[in-house]
Amino acid sequence: MAPVRIGLIGYGFGGRVFHAPLLAAAPEYEFLGVVTNSPERRAQVAQDLSRPTFDSLEDLVRAGVEAVVVSTPAATHVTLVQQALELGLAVVCDKPFALDAASARATVELAEKQGRPLTVYQNRRWDSDFLTLRTLLDSGGIGTVLRYESRFEVFRPEAGPPAAGGGTLVDFGSHLVDQALVLSGPVERVYAEMHHREDEDGLDDDVFVALTHRNGVQSHLWGSGRQGAPGPSLRVTGTTGTFVIDHRDSQDRALMTGATPQSEGDSWGTVPEHLWGRVRRGDTAEPVISSRGRWDLFYTAFAAAVHGEGPVPVDPWDAVVTATVLDAARSSARNGRVVRLP
Repeated sequence: MAPVRIGLIGYGFGGRVFHAPLLAAAPEYEFLGVVTNSPERRAQVAQDLSRPTFDSLEDLVRAGVEAVVVSTPAATHVTLVQQALELGLAVVCDKPFALDAASARATVELAEKQGRPLTVYQNRRWDSDFLTLRTLLDSGGIGTVLRYESRFEVFRPEAGPPAAGGGTLVDFGSHLVDQALVLSGPVERVYAEMHHREDEDGLDDDVFVALTHRNGVQSHLWGSGRQGAPGPSLRVTGTTGTFVIDHRDSQDRALMTGATPQSEGDSWGTVPEHLWGRVRRGDTAEPVISSRGRWDLFYTAFAAAVHGEGPVPVDPWDAVVTATVLDAARSSARNGRVVRLP
């Protein structure tokens, strides 16, 4: 297939670390450049990528782009994605896809009306720990899941959650809820607790969300920017054992050092043995070989979808469901009650 002519909108932390290196290195793409009006970020693009910058999405279209990645502050996602769809482009939108379910739904409906591929960058579906868990469950390694616990916890009390992310619930929660839905399916009930910073932004910086799935599984999810003692990234209790893994995927840190899936080859996403998870049964602990993290598979699948050779890597309707759950969590925390979903 001919390379997909793609451009990137935004060159903040997400665009610079999570998207640009993968696009620049992937053979499936011709990376045409970046839309940014910041002089500082224009200089960064020139230094990092040696690619042109553009003043607007329209300028990028005139350069011949056929697909774009939107990696801008969360509050701008819906407007930019809808603009790109109206211009006839295929779109990858960074998470959070939208700040509420209604906006998310309207955007997916527009993509269907325009007949253009739209997907959401839920790259954490391809984290090593999550892929390892799914392989373990497929093999029956801990029986049937009873409770799923997942954490995105960091310690940055002074900086707080970045305003561009929209707060911890939608920033970290977009990944946490998406993974829970992939693993255990639709949700019936949502309960949440949230802490907000006492500053000008007033963003939530610490959240807990409890989900009851239709199949009976309980998902307990933590997201925090002020946790000095992060818990295990995953603790999943089944009928015959519990899988515990302490450390989250390291593909983001690899990208920050300049490594890419192409430069590292088969070693990309691998996990050293001392960081492998364990299946615990009382006093016994059995190591579980970690699967490779494979964020690169997302962009391979998206290129195929643009060419009509397969589905998008993440169904955008999944992001609508995630936004619906996050809306319910916000309501639950505000009102101190369990929210039932239809």
